[in-house]
Amino acid sequence: MDSKSTASNQQNDSENPFAIKKWKAVGLWSWDVAYNDDCPICKVSLVNRCLGCQGNAVSECVVVWGECNHVFHNCCISVWVAKTSKSSCPVCQQSWSILRTAV
Repeated sequence: MDSKSTASNQQNDSENPFAIKKWKAVGLWSWDVAYNDDCPICKVSLVNRCLGCQGNAVSECVVVWGECNHVFHNCCISVWVAKTSKSSCPVCQQSWSILRTAV
């Protein structure tokens, strides 16, 4: 190497002391829930199994959205609806009916 190229390399290194050697993209995901990520009944994250499924060693816990767009673990809302005289959403008290489900 000649002295000119060495000097220019040193000058470039002093101008930009950092170099990107490797780059990896990282993606994040979440449930399609507008207000939070916890089941309003059991207070467990919707990504995790509900307390009943954890205690019974069930591998998957289904998440359900109601017509009112509130979301619960299916186990939690099933117990809620069975215990109340009318099937209503525990958050907004509208009539409860399932809009969609996800595992």
